[in-house]
Amino acid sequence: MIQKNLSLKAFNSFGVEAKSKYFVTIKSVEALREVLQNPEIQNENLLFLGGGSNILLTKDFDGCSIQLDLKGISEKKLDDNHVLVTANAGENWHQFVLYCLEKNYGGLENLSLIPGNVGTSPMQNIGAYGTEIKDIFESCDVLNLDTLEVETFDLEKCRFGYRDSIFKQEGKGKYVILNVTFRLTTHQHQIKTEYGAIKAELEKMNIENPSIQEVSKAVIAIRESKLPNPKEIGNAGSFFKNPTIPLSQFEILKDKFPNIQGYPNGDWVKVPAGWLIEQCGWKGKQIGNVATHHLQSLVIINKTGNATGEEIFNFSAEIINSVKEKFKIELEREVNIL
Repeated sequence: MIQKNLSLKAFNSFGVEAKSKYFVTIKSVEALREVLQNPEIQNENLLFLGGGSNILLTKDFDGCSIQLDLKGISEKKLDDNHVLVTANAGENWHQFVLYCLEKNYGGLENLSLIPGNVGTSPMQNIGAYGTEIKDIFESCDVLNLDTLEVETFDLEKCRFGYRDSIFKQEGKGKYVILNVTFRLTTHQHQIKTEYGAIKAELEKMNIENPSIQEVSKAVIAIRESKLPNPKEIGNAGSFFKNPTIPLSQFEILKDKFPNIQGYPNGDWVKVPAGWLIEQCGWKGKQIGNVATHHLQSLVIINKTGNATGEEIFNFSAEIINSVKEKFKIELEREVNIL
């Protein structure tokens, strides 16, 4: 059923108020095709909503918001050590990770507790603690919004980059992801604990040879210790990408700021955006209804619960200006702005 002038406050993790001209919840591909062919909707702008965890609504949406509530998980054994697991777009990401861990399927454990739904995971090439979607991605089925035909995108076609994919570039607005298939291990797991925070957490847990389940528990503990729960206070997780700058620029900054952090990769260095923001005095800082989180400056929060999307956007712009002025580095927003 298509609803009109519906509030999207409950459908975005920032909890900002914005209305959508039309709104519909979809539970099947057939129903999605019907809505897209509806004369009332055909010429409207479309906004596909997953978990609403990577979006900032700065104004009312003049079009049709479609909540993809496609559910279901299936499996296909590949060989002695690999299984393909397919989850439909509406499955909650963390619950899907837990499903795989219960079956002892390895590969997703470092991505535990990331908010949102499965369908949005390839768009951002979500990543955490040394793992990205591209590392375990097999394929995804998408609906071509021009032809209304289902197409399959493999790893190469998705063109994954750092928090990037074809779905954020030339494919933006042309496809909607229906399901995602991951290639996971069944027993010979590749445990990734090289990320310092995981090592430290496992040491606190007195674990030397962790299982994938124990790595997941460590990741969850880390995230819960420094990232606010969107159900308790409005946020979209990490608001900015970690910038990558030329090694030559990093060396100049290192002379001026000896404590600057960086992760070299050839002629480039990835610099933690959180560190840059904190050095500019933004950690825990509040302006009006908006603030950065007191434990993680990379996270912008709807501090009072009454912030507008425009307030949050303007707050982020001030952070960008501060970092650019001090470090000559321009931060890029990770969150989609509408």
